[in-house]
Amino acid sequence: MELVYKPELPKEKRPIYIIGAGGIVRDAHLPAYKKAGFVVEGITNRTREKAEDLAASFNIPNVYNTTEDMIAAAPKNAVFDLTLMPNQFLATLELLPDEAAVLIQKPMGDNYEQTLEILEVCRRKKLKAAINCQMRFAPYVMAAKYLIEEGLIGELYDFEVRLTTYTPWEYFPNVVNHPRLEIQQHSIHYIDLIRSFLGNPKKVYSKTLKNPGKPMSSTRTTTIMDYNDAMRAIINTNHDHNFGEKNQESFVKWEGTKGAIKARIGLLLDYPNGKPDLFQYSILKKGEDPKWIEVDLEGSWFPDAFVGTMASLMRYVEGSTDELPTSVEDVVHSMAIVEAAYESNNYGGVSPNYNV
Repeated sequence: MELVYKPELPKEKRPIYIIGAGGIVRDAHLPAYKKAGFVVEGITNRTREKAEDLAASFNIPNVYNTTEDMIAAAPKNAVFDLTLMPNQFLATLELLPDEAAVLIQKPMGDNYEQTLEILEVCRRKKLKAAINCQMRFAPYVMAAKYLIEEGLIGELYDFEVRLTTYTPWEYFPNVVNHPRLEIQQHSIHYIDLIRSFLGNPKKVYSKTLKNPGKPMSSTRTTTIMDYNDAMRAIINTNHDHNFGEKNQESFVKWEGTKGAIKARIGLLLDYPNGKPDLFQYSILKKGEDPKWIEVDLEGSWFPDAFVGTMASLMRYVEGSTDELPTSVEDVVHSMAIVEAAYESNNYGGVSPNYNV
């Protein structure tokens, strides 16, 4: 069976102007754009040397001293790629021309109040704005969506994300001390992923926990997204499993009435080195024992999924599709779930009656 899992590219590859030159730009944005044949015309960063280094490495012709200089030089058909920290989004979005196209790094704000402020700016300025929730476009996610939409695993009734790994948070100095570390910065990927398949849940139950031996605000979380009395949608993350690779795991699993799909998220194993992804599925056949079929997919979450978010924005802007999957209007709902998860963490739970 041939799986369809690569994103459709735009007819016109509009010039990209990148605001920010951090590690995610070096490791994901620019390699993805290079693979897709996208044209990056300019880059700016508060520390110009970082922008110059990336420009030299990826043949970017223009380095600008300020965001204002870049915006002034950019043509009307430019797509801006905003890769700063969330607390800088509002001021930067205000600088963009009205009706500009912009891809904004996730998460959509450091809290829900900030999320709504970002949404207000995008609406007021009529920006064609998307959030870079790129996991939706990871090859194994796209392949799973194809199998599910073709009806091959029947009615989906179980969706699980499980992470039992060791995450060296020191690789993320900009977020390691964040008061909302695990859900806001990491589990948001999986919350948004589940939404992209199942839509908005009715309720959310969540508990996020810190490690007593670490200063981080939270490193482990369990979140349940409640849809109905049949669908189990659950996220279990443990970033503290520093006991060797033998029992580490990182996967997404879909189960349906006719089959199942499991995808290993290789990126998160032995981070930052990573392990190969593994995509496999099983379709039940009457009278036969279940068999799992492994499929070699081209690409991975990093960097390939970053092609999908940029391509979908470009296709929307050029008019070849009227859908913008990760628009701010859509992702605001993922952020609402994040906020609900924190409310559940703080106020949820029922105390048993031990007075017997």
